[in-house]
Amino acid sequence: MKLLVVAVGTRMPDWVSAGFDEFARRMPREMPLQLIEVKAEPRTTGKTVEAMMAAEAQRLEAALPQRCRRVILDERGDDLTTVKLARRLEQWQGLGEDIALLIGGPDGLAPEIKAGAHERLRLSSLTLPHALVRPLLAEALYRAWSLHKGHPYHRE
Repeated sequence: MKLLVVAVGTRMPDWVSAGFDEFARRMPREMPLQLIEVKAEPRTTGKTVEAMMAAEAQRLEAALPQRCRRVILDERGDDLTTVKLARRLEQWQGLGEDIALLIGGPDGLAPEIKAGAHERLRLSSLTLPHALVRPLLAEALYRAWSLHKGHPYHRE
């Protein structure tokens, strides 16, 4: 099983890539963590937010493998503890398919992407800078995996 973080936006600050890469590197071979970036629709006058999100939705769809479990990051998603995320990782492993975690652009995810999701997760009740979500999610996944495997990284 692969964990695919599929995110709108391609020009992130260096610290975003460094943070994501650090935790992706720590993941085991049986559960690699990979980032797939798709281009954000340019925010220009004359385009509606809905049209921009629809264009991003097409790019997200094109970037996804044919068979995968779609998990969107959404402010109304399940609020999981690290322990619950570790259990969710274990459940996902049992499914035998890749897991795609989708991160929307500045305006969020299009309704059609939300409608096609198998699950919704929330990282925080706080409003987070868009770029911060990638390394935060990577760290949360690594922490959940380490807890599941009894690795000493996570302490309660």
